[in-house]
Amino acid sequence: MPPASTPSPAPPALSALRERYGAKYRWYLLLSVMVGVMASIMSSTIVNVAIPDMSHHFALGQERAQWVSSGFMVAMTVSMLTTPWLLSRYGYRRTYVGTMVLLLAGGVAGGLANNFSLVLVARVVEGLAAGVVQPIPAIIILRAFEPHEQGRASGVFGMGVVLAPAIGPSIGGILVDLFGWRSIFFMVVPFCLASIWLAWKFVPTTAPGGAVAARGNSLDWRGLALGTIGTLCLLNGLVELRGDAPLQAVLLLAGALASVVAFIGWQKRMVANGKEPLMNLALFGYRQFAMGSVVAFIYGTALFGSTYLLPVYMQLALHLSASHVGTIMLPAGIVLAITIALVGRAADRSPTWLLVSIGLGLLALSFALMMVLKLDSGIWLLVLFAIIGRIGLGFILPSLNLGSMRPLARPLIPQGASAISFIRMLGGAAGVSLCAIVLEWRLAAHGDSLANPTTSLARMAAFDEAFAMLAGLCALAICAAWQLREKTAA
Repeated sequence: MPPASTPSPAPPALSALRERYGAKYRWYLLLSVMVGVMASIMSSTIVNVAIPDMSHHFALGQERAQWVSSGFMVAMTVSMLTTPWLLSRYGYRRTYVGTMVLLLAGGVAGGLANNFSLVLVARVVEGLAAGVVQPIPAIIILRAFEPHEQGRASGVFGMGVVLAPAIGPSIGGILVDLFGWRSIFFMVVPFCLASIWLAWKFVPTTAPGGAVAARGNSLDWRGLALGTIGTLCLLNGLVELRGDAPLQAVLLLAGALASVVAFIGWQKRMVANGKEPLMNLALFGYRQFAMGSVVAFIYGTALFGSTYLLPVYMQLALHLSASHVGTIMLPAGIVLAITIALVGRAADRSPTWLLVSIGLGLLALSFALMMVLKLDSGIWLLVLFAIIGRIGLGFILPSLNLGSMRPLARPLIPQGASAISFIRMLGGAAGVSLCAIVLEWRLAAHGDSLANPTTSLARMAAFDEAFAMLAGLCALAICAAWQLREKTAA
C-alpha cells in the first residue's frame, strides 16, 4: 500500500509557483495581495463618508461616532504586530486567506447590524483582519524583487491600492445618499472574494524567505497584551483631554507610558531568553529605520486624521452632501495613483529621503491652504488643495518603506515591515482621536457646536485651527525625513 504521507499532492510552494509561471510570477503574487490590501484600506477610510448619517441614525454624539474610525484603527494597529508570527507559523496562504475571510465576515456583519455596539464589533473584526494583511506586501516586495525593481514594484502596488479608496468614497457617497450608511459595509465583499480566489492560485504556502511554515515559537501574548493596553490607554487618554476629566486623562496617558516601558522591558527579556519577541528592538539600531519610524508615526497621524477631518469639514462646515464629498475627492485620488506610479520608478534612482521630504512639504502645504477657504470659496479651490495633498502622499508612500527597510538584515525584514506598519497605524489611530479632540476643543473655544444646523465663521475658524495643527505635524516630520540619508564614506 502507498505511504500514508503521499495520498494527495501538497499545495504549491514558492519554488513550484515560480517554475510554473516564470519570471512574471512575482507580479502575479503582488497583484494577489494588492486586491486584499485594497479591500482592507477601503474598509478603513470609506466609513468616514457615512459617519454623519450613522450618527443621526443611532443618535450619537461626535465623541462616540469617531470610535467607528478609531476602534478600527486600534484593532488594526495591534494586530499588525502578529503578522511575522502568523506568517512563520501558518505561511503566506493560510494567513492571507484567513484575514480575507475575517474581513468579509466583518463587512457583512456591519452592514446587517441593528445597533451601534454590533457596528463597533464588526469594525473591530475588520480592523484585526486589515492589520494582519497590511505588512505583507512590503515583505514580498523586498524579498521577491531585486533592489533595482523595488521602487517600481512599490509604485505599481501603491497605484493599485490607492485607486480603490480614491474611487470608493465617490461610490460610497452615492450609496449613502441612495441606500443609507449600511451599504458602505458591503463594498468590501467583491474585493474579498476576488482576493481569496487569487490567493489560492498565486500565493505560496511557505513562510517568508521560502521556508516551510512550522509550528515553532508560540505567540508573545504578554507583549501583545501590553501593546493593546498601551494603545487603548493612549487613545482614551487623548479623548479625556477634552477637559471633562483631566485627572482621568493624566492617569490613562500615564498608563500608556507605563505600558510602553513594560513592553520594551519584556521584549528585551524575550531576546535574552532566546525567544522570538513580538517586536525585535534590534530594528531601531538601524538609524534609517529609527528615523523612518518617527516619520511614519507623524505621517500616520496627519494622513488618518485628515481622512476623518476632511469629510466632516465638507459635510458639517460646507454643508456638502456625501456624494459631493466623494466626487470632490475623486480627482485627487486619480492624481495620487498616477503620482505613486511615477515616483515609484524614481525611487529606484533618486534618494528616498528627498522624495519623502518633498511629499511631507506638499502635504503640509495642502493643509495650510485649507485655511484660506471661506464659505463663498469656489469648490475648485477645495479640489485643487486636495490634489496638492495627494501629490504629497504620492511622493511618500512608495519611498518611506524602502528608505527605512533597505538597510535591514534580511531576517529582520518581516519584523521591520510589521513594526513600521504598527507605528504608522498607531499614529493614525492617535490622529483620528486627536483631530476629533482638537476640533471639539476649538469649537467650544469659539462658542460653536456641530449640533448647530448652520455654519458660522466661528466653525470655520475651528476647522482652520485643526488643519493648522496637521500642517505643523507634517513640517515637523521633515526634520526626521532628512535623517533617512545614507551615510557616505568620507
